Amino acid sequence: MIETFPNPKPGRPFVIRHECPEFTSVCPKTGQPDFATIILTYIPNETCIELKSLKLYYYSFRNEGIYYEAVVNRLLDELAASCQPQYMRVTGHFNVRGGIGSVVYAETGPAPEGIFTNA
Repeated sequence: MIETFPNPKPGRPFVIRHECPEFTSVCPKTGQPDFATIILTYIPNETCIELKSLKLYYYSFRNEGIYYEAVVNRLLDELAASCQPQYMRVTGHFNVRGGIGSVVYAETGPAPEGIFTNA
């Protein structure tokens, strides 16, 4: 369960960026571990995501067989459902396996112009 807390400044659009360099899931084809850095970037509405519950949520994928594309889209769907943000992007930087590194992006909601100059 992803916990949230009240946005301390709901009238102001601001960017929250969380980075998890220790995300792990399992390749459903080979059974080998997949390692990634997951970057969650969002503009909150009424609530923000609580970090301990986010960490435990990410760790719940450690033994799950799931493709890169599916995991990034699932993260976006479930995280956005938990806090109903104005905008959210999930980026998965997956480590090199078999000579190929992959980056998968998924986003929802319109990003306000100019808000992501350094995000």
